[in-house]
Amino acid sequence: MSEAGNLALVQSFIDAWSSLDSERLVQFFAPDGVYHNMPIEPVQGHDGLRAFIGAFLANWTETKWEVLSVATSGRLVFVEWVDRSIAHGKTVALTCCGVFELEGGKIKVWRDYFDMETYRRAIVG
Repeated sequence: MSEAGNLALVQSFIDAWSSLDSERLVQFFAPDGVYHNMPIEPVQGHDGLRAFIGAFLANWTETKWEVLSVATSGRLVFVEWVDRSIAHGKTVALTCCGVFELEGGKIKVWRDYFDMETYRRAIVG
């Protein structure tokens, strides 16, 4: 897939987050795809991804990513964004940076970097 195609796939994935539909999001990943939320252990495979994404989306009522910058290099797409969500009834604005490795039109690996303490403070109050 071309860099433009990889970028379009990641943009579609970003847009899909507002649906809060874990099954829809999992379909963007390769069957053995990996999601590594850097503050915690990586999750691999559709079953693991479905459970992990579903668990935190269960407490969200809204989310939209405000993309700040994007860069591509071959199979890699780098995205910086502010994740503007309502989680646990609280407003969260979390600055994130993600590195997406794409293969065969799917996300093979997503490494997501953010400050867990910023998220925790927002939902705890």
